[in-house]
Amino acid sequence: MRKVLTGAATAIALLLCQPLAAQQTTLNVRDADVRAFIQDAARVTGRTFIVDQRVQGKVSVVTDRPLSKSEYFEVFLATMRANGLVAIPTGGGAFRIQPADTAAAQPGRVGTRGSQQNAFVTEVFRLRSIDATSAVETLRPLVSKEGSVTANRAGNSVVVADYADNVRRIRQLVQQIDRDSASTTLIALKNAGAREIATSLQQLVGNGAAGADGAARGPSATIVAIDSSNSVVLRGDPSTVSRLAEVARDLDKRAESGTEIRVFWLEYADAGQLLPVLQQLTGNPASQATSSVGSDASAAKSASGATAAPAQTAAAISSVPAGQGIQGRAQAIVTRFEGANAIVIAAPADVQRQLGEVVRQLDTRREQVLVEAIIVEISDNAARNLGVQFLFGGKPGSGVPYGVTNYSNATPNIATIAGAIAARELDRTTTVINGTTVTTSSGSAISDQLQAAAAQQLLAAKGGIAGIAFDIGKDAIFGAIINAVKSDSKSNLLSAPSLMTLDNQEAKFLAGQEIPVTTGEALSGNFDNAFRTVQRQNVGIQLEVKPQIGAGGSVKLFLRQEVSSIAGPVSSDSSDLILNKREITTTVVVDDGQIVALGSLLDDNERRTIEKIPFLGDLPAIGALFRSKARSRAKTNLAVFIRPTIIKGRDDARSIAERRYGYLRDQQLLDRPDREPTLDELVRDYMGAQPPIPVPQTAADQVVAPPPAAPAVEPRP
Repeated sequence: MRKVLTGAATAIALLLCQPLAAQQTTLNVRDADVRAFIQDAARVTGRTFIVDQRVQGKVSVVTDRPLSKSEYFEVFLATMRANGLVAIPTGGGAFRIQPADTAAAQPGRVGTRGSQQNAFVTEVFRLRSIDATSAVETLRPLVSKEGSVTANRAGNSVVVADYADNVRRIRQLVQQIDRDSASTTLIALKNAGAREIATSLQQLVGNGAAGADGAARGPSATIVAIDSSNSVVLRGDPSTVSRLAEVARDLDKRAESGTEIRVFWLEYADAGQLLPVLQQLTGNPASQATSSVGSDASAAKSASGATAAPAQTAAAISSVPAGQGIQGRAQAIVTRFEGANAIVIAAPADVQRQLGEVVRQLDTRREQVLVEAIIVEISDNAARNLGVQFLFGGKPGSGVPYGVTNYSNATPNIATIAGAIAARELDRTTTVINGTTVTTSSGSAISDQLQAAAAQQLLAAKGGIAGIAFDIGKDAIFGAIINAVKSDSKSNLLSAPSLMTLDNQEAKFLAGQEIPVTTGEALSGNFDNAFRTVQRQNVGIQLEVKPQIGAGGSVKLFLRQEVSSIAGPVSSDSSDLILNKREITTTVVVDDGQIVALGSLLDDNERRTIEKIPFLGDLPAIGALFRSKARSRAKTNLAVFIRPTIIKGRDDARSIAERRYGYLRDQQLLDRPDREPTLDELVRDYMGAQPPIPVPQTAADQVVAPPPAAPAVEPRP
């Protein structure tokens, strides 16, 4: 009975083991085609493989026992990896088979959870303590040659694309190194300055002085100066932080006793402007107290910008009245040294520290503003004159009546010319001597004035002039003058003044002349010593501006723009001048680099004049002989534009200089394309500097006529 049961159990066990054995596969291939190997793996594992067209070659795999589906798939992935291929999981559960050299750039599954160790995956490691750049330098040697590691500085994370088993190893390493073991300590200072202590501590840990933001980073500690609370923050290795904190407290304690004398060498601010501010803060009367210290003070300059002054400095400033300190606890003396733009402060440590902080904040480099203006004036003037003048009359004593037409818009005036001729005839005297007729002229003053007036009329005449004069019988004469003129003048005046100045600093620009303007005339008591007073006045293009840089890149401009010219004398008998002037005085707010229209003027004047003889001037046809017509029109368009540009640093200033220099250089090249611009020669030979030639960014920016490769240089004597 026991034997029967044993045989039945054996039969049942064999039956149960048959399905399990059916799921196992023996893998034994030699030099098989890789595509056929992939096809067999898809049949055995039931997975979908997408084969890249670059997948070629042969594989060999030998096993000594049957493999399950999971084991078979792991062996398959390892075989692909050994032959330079990789299986990248896709979103639908399939695998993409491709060469491993481009695997890192292809999309695939993110994360290693549930992935086989030979699958190629991508994972993101978010860092909490260390920065991404440092982490990449640590992890790069651990990544395989087919993988990649990239730092995401914005999110402080690292992206790793590699085989799953290698990514798991990297994850464990990141967990160990991404730990914050640093210590942080805040030290409140009472006597010494925070920046000075931070600089001293940084020199202890090495790697230079503190940066412009008050932070100094060494190999084992970070030191930050907090100016608002006069404290220093230390962060780094606990032992280093503890040692630096003890040194900082000791330095602060030593600075408690005694009055310090320090010299602040200013880099940007003016000592004369800064001195009254510091004197008011210390309670001293605001004055321009100076010191006559020699050059020994400059020899005591230190790296921190403030040094202990020599004994003669203290003696020189001891005569300055002392006042109460900033906090009302002690006295402070502030003066300046004219020879080196330096401020000298003698005060206790706490007052010294506060004044030093004021100096530091005020002694900063101010931004500059480039103000460019464009002045456009377009004018069109037209005039037409047509007139007929006539005169008839009898000779003296003939009893014949006379008549004349005279118009104010006609030149020359016929009456003026007729008066000069008549005066000349009246001044003549005819005498018969020995049968010979002799004519003489008395040359009276009235005759000379009339002739001068006639000559002036003829010289001032414009356009076409025609005249006729003849005798009517023996006792009458007739004369006529016809004048016609048409004038058209157009002008297009364009000026572009510009200047650069510091923020909140007034600047002026003038391109023109100084002309004398009479301001008064006087005679002496005897009415014989006449003299007059003259004042010089600027005429031309003037630009006065004071910019103030505001928040958000806006610029507030206090400006005055003037364009003036000489129109001519008031009259022919006066030497006083008439000046044309266009002036704008205003305050505007403009964004950085924007163009604003300051003002404009549209002026259109038309004048028509008709002078005629009543009734006769209205007759058809012949009425034109009894009238004079004049028409004039003046049209002016004037506009002024302004554009401020904030110069934030040396790059902006260099860019503007290159643009202006390049414009003038291109004009010279267009004029003489076969020679090097004389502007380049002057800068190179006279200044000994390289010409600031701008580098064109696109083909459109290239110079129309480029300079020759090897310009000929003429020998200099």
